[in-house]
Amino acid sequence: MHISLASRVAVVTGGANGIGRATARRLAESGAGVALWDRDAEAGAAVAASLRADGHHALFVAADVTARTSVDAAVAATVSHFGGIDILINNAGITRDAQLVKSKDGVVTGGMTDDEFDAVIAVNLKGVYTCTQAVVPELLKRGGGRIVNAASVVAHHGNFGQTNYVASKAGVIGMTQVWARELGRRHITVNAIAPGFIATDMTAAMPAAALAAMQGHTPVARLGSPEDVANAYCFLVSDAAAFINGAVLSVDGGLVIGT
Repeated sequence: MHISLASRVAVVTGGANGIGRATARRLAESGAGVALWDRDAEAGAAVAASLRADGHHALFVAADVTARTSVDAAVAATVSHFGGIDILINNAGITRDAQLVKSKDGVVTGGMTDDEFDAVIAVNLKGVYTCTQAVVPELLKRGGGRIVNAASVVAHHGNFGQTNYVASKAGVIGMTQVWARELGRRHITVNAIAPGFIATDMTAAMPAAALAAMQGHTPVARLGSPEDVANAYCFLVSDAAAFINGAVLSVDGGLVIGT
């Protein structure tokens, strides 16, 4: 399927690395002007420069999705450069894994800290809320648009050591469904993707046994690539997905947790 996003402007949060970087490129190759928002200024600027070198329209904006003032400034910079916004990809996310309570011989030895919980909620959940609330007025000025949020398969099944991450991604699914109801009548569709095990820089640093276990849980017998997720994002913001609203699209190779 050929997807054309010509004349549209897309914001990709967390666009400097991994899935965000692949998504920015996929959208640019489909004709969109792309604004990459990220805290990693060096990597983000390099991605934008690479896209421009290939003939695409790209802008890097230093942005912290946990800070309202930073997000508002990123919106202003994007609109000043491109003239508006049509698409928001809420892709930025972090992990801070730890068991709820860790014990040995009946004695508590540790557990997830408040800082670990709060950091993940701030980026993965409140960051999605903040960016969406800031960008929606710009979509309304264009007569509508597309929003796609990053959830995860663990939001449905849970995952050991990820109380904070699972809570954030389950919350993203809930917000997606609320906004689909609120914004659909204003010609803005809101959907989410739920990736499974994806081969990124983060997973590359994991032990080989852990990677093998991830692959073993996936019926297609491989980890997903950032491009697999980028393709899903691109489809959901295209005209081909105009009647899809409030959906959660699994991009997981048929992942079955616990098998």
